[in-house]
Amino acid sequence: MGGAAGHHLGRVLRVRVGSAVVAFDGAGCEAIGTVVALDDAGVWLELGPPAVAEAAGGPRLTLAPALLKGDKLADVVRMGTELGVTAFRPVVTRRCDARDLGPARRARLARIASEAARQSGRARVPELHDPVPLAALRWSGGAVVADPTAVAAWCDAPEVLGEDLTAVSGPEGGLTPDEVASLAALGARPVRLGPSVLRAETAPVAMAAAWRLAVDA
Repeated sequence: MGGAAGHHLGRVLRVRVGSAVVAFDGAGCEAIGTVVALDDAGVWLELGPPAVAEAAGGPRLTLAPALLKGDKLADVVRMGTELGVTAFRPVVTRRCDARDLGPARRARLARIASEAARQSGRARVPELHDPVPLAALRWSGGAVVADPTAVAAWCDAPEVLGEDLTAVSGPEGGLTPDEVASLAALGARPVRLGPSVLRAETAPVAMAAAWRLAVDA
């Protein structure tokens, strides 16, 4: 095992010959392995039979944050993965500074999701979808949209305990009232996330954390 995974095992976790490790394929299967050798090229494992580590069923959360610039979206992907997000579906809104996701940036986000899954002990790496215009966003199950002017609070939305939930959040300048209204017309519930106006990279992580607590309660 070379690359980032080998570096993580050898240099971060500092495994030794004979150490037991858990290998995963990113799609929900894992295998118990034993380190049989390690060198500068990587770590060599002897793997046992694969087994399903995460069932495909259960509560699922899709984060649909606005396409953020710089490392802000990377932070959302990293922390969202740690919190159990199933998929990331960035949306392009009226006030987005970024309008697309290039191949290099997309590959980096996928790598961040994989690394965060490994770090947090998840066998299933979240899906990373290409950005879509907000008007084209569709979902199955319930949906909530972060809106600091909403009457309802997050805890007032029964959708957070549903089988599927899509959580939408805006860019640095926020969603426009028309954008919130268009999502509400499709069935999304506008919700407040507390008394403060959260940053664009904080709101989706706050929703993921609140969802995690709700489904685990």
